[in-house]
Amino acid sequence: MEGGIHPTDGVAFKDCVSLVRTNPYVLRMAFSAGVGGLLFGYDTGVVSGALLYIRDEFEEVDRKTFLQESIVSMAVAGAIVGAAIGGWMNDRFGRKMALLIADFFFFIGSIIMATAPNPTFLIVGRVFVGIGVGIASMTSPLYISEASPAKIRGALVSTNGFLITGGQFLSYLINLAFTEVPGTWRWMLGVAGLPALVQFILMLSLPESPRWLFRAGKVEEARTILAKIYPPEEVDGEMQALHEAVETEKKQNASEKVSITQLFTTTSVRRGLVIGIGLLVFQQFVGINTVMYYSPTIVQLAGFASNQTALLLSLITSGLNAFGSIVSIYFIDRTGRKKLMMISLAGVIVSLAILTGAFHEASSESPLVGMAETARFPGSTCPAYEPVSAKWKCVQCISADCGFCASGANPMLPGACIVSNATTKGQCQGGSGQWYTRGCPSNFGWVALIGLALYILFFSPGMGTVPWVVNSEIYPLRFRGTCSGIAAATLWISNLVVAQSFLTLTEAIGAAWTFLIFGVISICALVFVVLLMPETKGLPFEEVEMMLEKRLLHLSASNRK
Repeated sequence: MEGGIHPTDGVAFKDCVSLVRTNPYVLRMAFSAGVGGLLFGYDTGVVSGALLYIRDEFEEVDRKTFLQESIVSMAVAGAIVGAAIGGWMNDRFGRKMALLIADFFFFIGSIIMATAPNPTFLIVGRVFVGIGVGIASMTSPLYISEASPAKIRGALVSTNGFLITGGQFLSYLINLAFTEVPGTWRWMLGVAGLPALVQFILMLSLPESPRWLFRAGKVEEARTILAKIYPPEEVDGEMQALHEAVETEKKQNASEKVSITQLFTTTSVRRGLVIGIGLLVFQQFVGINTVMYYSPTIVQLAGFASNQTALLLSLITSGLNAFGSIVSIYFIDRTGRKKLMMISLAGVIVSLAILTGAFHEASSESPLVGMAETARFPGSTCPAYEPVSAKWKCVQCISADCGFCASGANPMLPGACIVSNATTKGQCQGGSGQWYTRGCPSNFGWVALIGLALYILFFSPGMGTVPWVVNSEIYPLRFRGTCSGIAAATLWISNLVVAQSFLTLTEAIGAAWTFLIFGVISICALVFVVLLMPETKGLPFEEVEMMLEKRLLHLSASNRK
């Protein structure tokens, strides 16, 4: 909590695990709030598989990249709104009420999506779900952080990251489970209403954050909750620390309303915002949600045509993401936040280099369009195909919004370039051909999958969880709700930019150049972390504040004096 020195060492993970026996109440609070992270992960992950089948049902979605990006990114647009109001909501009504409101939006959005008669209603449902995601994205880690003993705070906040990735993994399992069920994507999107209902019920039986209660003047209620979190001999110290923090605010003439001026004139808050926002923006701009939102599409870009195959391979990458979150829970209070970030980003840079090379080679060796093969589909030749004036490859065919029918025996042999619709797709597959509309057949597809797996393995333990942990620790108590809301809103704006531009970028400059851009941004992120990010492992919140007040650059990966 606020006061006392809580050294964090190699036993932090064991302490966290021992809570199951010694103090299950703390774990119950953490996991109940963490269901918000599960919903966050599920709703951001499920659309990647559902999109494959939405394209099959709505022809206009299949033809228009913009509509596909909108179905994905409108949830992000809703999340911007949710995060923007989430900060105010957290400060005004408390963390618990904010999570209950998020569950309401999750549930309503799931119902709208599951019953959507057209893409417009589907987009509206995605906006509702996005508002819930935006509120939960900044409230869940905040609630867990404020209800956790300091020495295991990082590990418990990381459980929220684990539940996010667990939700994404669950979404791929659900996607696979419903691939052969009538109404495929409706079930995929509608199932999210169930965990929202479960969390709503769980949160009704849990208390408000003790930190928020104390700040609201409900001192005895805060003491009661702290007594359930800490050993009896530590409760008075924690209460005294909270009292001193509030008194310090009064001495600084803090008004009840946080002004924008205060955010930029208070040195520790300004620097905290730069670090907190910077980490979350880089988390998005190194490309993680292109993987989460478009993982099956990326798999198809790598040369795997089947929807089921794309979903199955995406399930593996999602499983690696969840595994990485478990690694983070173990190491974040042992290794520290900064070292974990540096290792994570170094691995991400290498992985993106592999992806860039794999997609570049795949594009270079793309199979040719054959005149004889195309002639097998009379009246269906791609309008843009001119065999006399140009030697076309599969990549040119797909770029012209047409389909490539590859040989079933060897997809690398010349194939047909024909108009893309349900009829020609059926004719191609009926003749034992393989149908491609996203990516082309490639001998480098498995290299791309290895790069994708390495990317997830390196991203998840560091970049996937540490920015959330740091944002729950780096702001002074009085500014925490507002700053967390600003940071979360900025994250979702960054997320929206990436989600709304990825498919367009891959069509305009190719997957190789797109991943190269992410690689360059990852290098910039590593420089940012090395220069500006402080190590907050095991520090009380007021020590973090003093550290930010004293210096701008934090070159050390340790916070030892």
